[in-house]
Amino acid sequence: MKDLFRLIKLFKPYYHWLALGIFLSLITLLANVALLALSGWFITAMAIAGVTGVAINYFTPAALIRAAAIIRTAGRYAERLVTHEATFRLLSELRVWFYQHLEPLAPAGLESYKSGDLLSRIRADIDTLNNVYLRLIVPVVVALISSVLFFIFLSFYNPLLALVELTLLLIAGVIVPLWVNRLAYDTGKQITQTQSQLRSAIINDLQSMGELLIYGADTAHAEHIEHLSQQLATQQQKMSRISGLSQATLGLCASLALWASLLMIIPMVDNGSQLPANLAMLALFSLASFEAVMPLPFAFQSLGETFAAARRIFNIIDKKNLITEPTTPATIHTPLHIKFEQVSFRYPTNHEWILESFNLDIPPQTSLAIMGQTGSGKSSLINILLRFYPINAGKILINNTSIEHYNSETLRQHIAVVPQQNHLFNDSILNNLRLAKHNATMQEIETACKAAQIHDFIQAQPEGYHTLVGEIGTRLSGGQRQRIAIARALLKPASVLILDEPTEGLDPQTADKVIKNLYQWAKDKQQTLIIITHRLEGIENSDQIINLSRRK
Repeated sequence: MKDLFRLIKLFKPYYHWLALGIFLSLITLLANVALLALSGWFITAMAIAGVTGVAINYFTPAALIRAAAIIRTAGRYAERLVTHEATFRLLSELRVWFYQHLEPLAPAGLESYKSGDLLSRIRADIDTLNNVYLRLIVPVVVALISSVLFFIFLSFYNPLLALVELTLLLIAGVIVPLWVNRLAYDTGKQITQTQSQLRSAIINDLQSMGELLIYGADTAHAEHIEHLSQQLATQQQKMSRISGLSQATLGLCASLALWASLLMIIPMVDNGSQLPANLAMLALFSLASFEAVMPLPFAFQSLGETFAAARRIFNIIDKKNLITEPTTPATIHTPLHIKFEQVSFRYPTNHEWILESFNLDIPPQTSLAIMGQTGSGKSSLINILLRFYPINAGKILINNTSIEHYNSETLRQHIAVVPQQNHLFNDSILNNLRLAKHNATMQEIETACKAAQIHDFIQAQPEGYHTLVGEIGTRLSGGQRQRIAIARALLKPASVLILDEPTEGLDPQTADKVIKNLYQWAKDKQQTLIIITHRLEGIENSDQIINLSRRK
């Protein structure tokens, strides 16, 4: 229930939408019940009048029936419109809220999660939370209010009938849903977990399909997906059986209410204490009133699935960010003078020291080449400089001020990075480049691409800079993706330019040209250049060259 209250607090900006949806649902329900009851009374009264020859005013009840029909039709449309609009607004708000909490955790706080799992949480799990409003809040509030109104209405005709009706409504609207919830809660949680595992498996397998085919592991992974699919189908079949049983129980309660009304009203009609037409009206009213509680068993049946989705969301939201942002951040002035003083660092999931008592001084507008074997800590320098991970000991100084006194996002605005693993969005080359500078002119873009030795390739494409790169750049070779990533970094107006293995995937001739252009670019732009590489060629003219040894 704690998670439910947390969700309801998140709905606060849209309380007026939620209230309007509940009001329209209530009006529509009351109009529907009134329509059936009035129609029963009117048809019966007209039949009696026809037999007895008694005059009857049929204009008023006919108008009321038409009004109820119009209200029901218009109310149903408006209720669907408003409740779905409210739901879509809530889902949009929840996704933005989730992303805003997710972003500061990356990458350190998310390294234990698969990309497919995160996608499942931000899409499917948040979609599941629409149950909270549409299938829980609205039906429960409407059922509660309408049941009280039904009881009051029936009390004017027969208090005992009203009490029986209320008892059966409580059984159908409280006892049956709680019973269903007990039967389905664990299964609902299992469905959420299985669906998440299935989505994650499919996404990860699609992303690595080439490797699976090359190494012949596709069959084993297909069998795993088949196993998860069968497991999900079994769980859903169990939920369907529970749903069928609950609906049958509700149908039984509604039928009992109908028979109870007949048994109580027939003697009253016989002794003259009730009009004959009231028999049909009260019988149909008793039957139609159960529309108010019909959605409740399904709402409570979905609680396990809904709460499991909410818990998966809050499990990430509640994670503590490893990076603590300053309350009053210091102002960053360029150019940047970077110092590492006795820095020791290891990843949270690894007990081995990556860096220990490390010292490095990088004056502004100079060039630095960092070499070393895999695992020696070259890429880790980038991670701690960008404040993706906190250091364990020592200091990192920017212009003689500890890096912890700067806002991380502001600091990153002054540093352009080309990591080893680059991401290109499924969009045009132009839009991927403009991620670094959204208002970059075509002249600036072409200049950066020429420096990265990719302009001629782009111009040779039929669509030029509007060429689509495909999912994660699959329409391009590794070297082409790398050079687009370099051009993107060059476009960013940054004080520091860092490139991690920038010539990876390039032929030697192109690599030499790119390295030469990078040094010239940094000199012209008065940038600090840091190149992390395993190649000696091209870095001889760096102001500093350091070699990191791998720790054992």
